[in-house]
Amino acid sequence: MKIRHIAKICGDQDGAIFSDLLFRFNSRGHCGVYDLTKVDKSAEKPKELTAIASFYLDRAEEIVPHSNAVNFGCEYYSPDDEFPLLYSNIYNNYAASENPLKGTSLVYRLERDGESFKTTLLQMITIDFAEDEVWKSSGEGSDIRPYGNFVIDRERKIYYGYTMKDGDNLTRYFAFDMPKITDGEIDEKYGIKKVVLKKEDIKEYFDTERHRFIQGGCFNDGKIYSVEGFTGDKVNFPALRIIDVKKKKVEFLDFRTLGMEAEAEMIDFHDGALLYSDVCGNLYILEM
Repeated sequence: MKIRHIAKICGDQDGAIFSDLLFRFNSRGHCGVYDLTKVDKSAEKPKELTAIASFYLDRAEEIVPHSNAVNFGCEYYSPDDEFPLLYSNIYNNYAASENPLKGTSLVYRLERDGESFKTTLLQMITIDFAEDEVWKSSGEGSDIRPYGNFVIDRERKIYYGYTMKDGDNLTRYFAFDMPKITDGEIDEKYGIKKVVLKKEDIKEYFDTERHRFIQGGCFNDGKIYSVEGFTGDKVNFPALRIIDVKKKKVEFLDFRTLGMEAEAEMIDFHDGALLYSDVCGNLYILEM
């Protein structure tokens, strides 16, 4: 594995790439938009990129998405839309509230008008067995509940929900058919469609070695790319896991071996290239 530092963007949480645009989110619903055509991926020195636009996710003050995981889906709200539906998870922003919305992601319509972007919150997806003892592993003290991280296989239309709980013996992946935007019932509190994924909706599930403090992820060519870890943490260090969902095999890369110590956050593909960004906004290209 080789790595090159190609650009500097805003830091913080996960992001997602569609066409030539990179959307980078913070933990309160704000997004910076970057034009990747302005990046020379072969350049020896990184370029400071300026966001071409910024926006807040719809109703971000009311329903706060941590954006620990962000993916574009496979469905368009309207055939005329430029972008497919955008998905962002809640994760831990409601940790101390009466309704922490565990195992929940939010679904948005993303629109562009000239240089301006806006989103409309349309739906929420919740895994309803997040507290079910059945899904704990047999290991002593283990607790492998699906707490809201996810990736989307756009080609096969599969939604993978997986463990966000820290300190477990294993990480468990659940595969579901991708919910449609018309699915679900209106939630009385939020006034949007709510899809509840139940145990009987599981297409398959499988376990891997525990990921340490899971961050962003993406899906590409039959594999889940999941980053993890914190700055300067000798146990929970920045790393990448590549999970082959068919073979159930995992490749592991310790980012420290490449000289990268900062907290891992975002990973996605652009034009066949694997791009990675840490919490500081350093954007790298990973060459297998």
